[in-house]
Amino acid sequence: METNKGFEILEKYLMGPMGKLSQLRLVRAVMAAGMACIPFTIVGSMFLVLNILPQTLTFLEDIFNNTFFRISDLYMLANKATMGILALYFCLIIGYEYTKIFREEEELNLNPLNGALLSMFAFFMTLPELILKDGKISLVNEITDSTNIINGWNIGSDGVSRLGTTGIFTAIIMSIIAVQIYRLCVKHNLIIKMPDAVPEGVSRSFTALIPAFLVALAVILINGIFIVFGTDIFRVIAIPFSFVSNLTNSWLGVVVIYFLMSALWVVGIHGANIIGAFLTPIVLSNMQLNIQGANIPFAGEFQNSFVIMGGSGATLGLTIFIAFLAKSEQLKVLGRAGVVPSIFNINEPMIFGLPIIYNPYLAIPFFLAPMVCASTAYWAIKLQMVSPMIAQVPWPSPIGIGAFIGTAGDYRALLLSLINGVIAFLIYLPFIKMYDNKLVKEEQENKELVLE
Repeated sequence: METNKGFEILEKYLMGPMGKLSQLRLVRAVMAAGMACIPFTIVGSMFLVLNILPQTLTFLEDIFNNTFFRISDLYMLANKATMGILALYFCLIIGYEYTKIFREEEELNLNPLNGALLSMFAFFMTLPELILKDGKISLVNEITDSTNIINGWNIGSDGVSRLGTTGIFTAIIMSIIAVQIYRLCVKHNLIIKMPDAVPEGVSRSFTALIPAFLVALAVILINGIFIVFGTDIFRVIAIPFSFVSNLTNSWLGVVVIYFLMSALWVVGIHGANIIGAFLTPIVLSNMQLNIQGANIPFAGEFQNSFVIMGGSGATLGLTIFIAFLAKSEQLKVLGRAGVVPSIFNINEPMIFGLPIIYNPYLAIPFFLAPMVCASTAYWAIKLQMVSPMIAQVPWPSPIGIGAFIGTAGDYRALLLSLINGVIAFLIYLPFIKMYDNKLVKEEQENKELVLE
């Protein structure tokens, strides 16, 4: 009875609000951007791993000095053109997807490509650094040992610094502004209409003319106001998002994240997708900081490497157990069907087949396992017992492999991943045994009824 009340509370206070949140147009656009960026961040990270592998496996240093490092400036372009301009990827994809959503749901004559280009236009207008001095607004020029700003463009080792992960949140804001201006212009017919004889492609491009002018005015106004106060939009946006990042990077913040993911799952909502939409910019930004020498646990594929091995809830050990050691025929069949997907962190068959959702027998370990694994991984990295994540790896990487590659070959990360897998299984063990015994009893009763 108490368990049912718990599920009712989660449904009322979590499932409802988070379900509505997941349907917001902006959230869906940001989620799409995060998903679309994954292959590029993985490819860029693989070249980074190659470049820093000898730092971990020192016996490779001489070999790499005479081979790969001779052309590292060439192949590292793949990293600079992915992680180095990640904000641009987010800007273009959000602009495209956000416009596409409005076109489909409000039935407006919007061109997603125009939305993407307007977003990029707005974002690039915020990149140069300006200063108000002696009543004149000028581009910043500052070259020191630690700063290299030329005509307003802050140049780092990967190129224009603000195009990297530090610019993701500004890119999101600029995409929202640009697409909303474009949407309102089309909705209220503030566009240039060409004659019917003009090709459709040309006609559509002209619909962006007035929106582009208004976007330019809006960004100039925003920039101008901030410059007068001695700052700019990058620094202003950094304040709230730095607070959010710091909160999510604390141990308590990490634990709360995995509590919320599990809470959404047990009432039937894909917690990883919803929470992940907000976390992707943060973990990618943290990973870039780790590359520069930081030691932030919550970065890159921290989640699939150390926390949810086998899928949401860290169910790999659970799946193997029911496949080969369960007494219930129902669990055996389900486990054997789910083993291979679980190895690659796919466990929807387990979540909906066991089921875990609305299951009082398995809800508690489903909450506990990720929270405990996140805690052990967080403190192992925080206390520098294990290297932090510096490379993005495919989320379906099997247990240990993603952690090993993501930390550029730290065998301790591999061990931590395996240990967490065992810890998660031990948390599930008493609960799955109870559930197994319950199902066995039900199966026997059903057989007796059939025989009668």
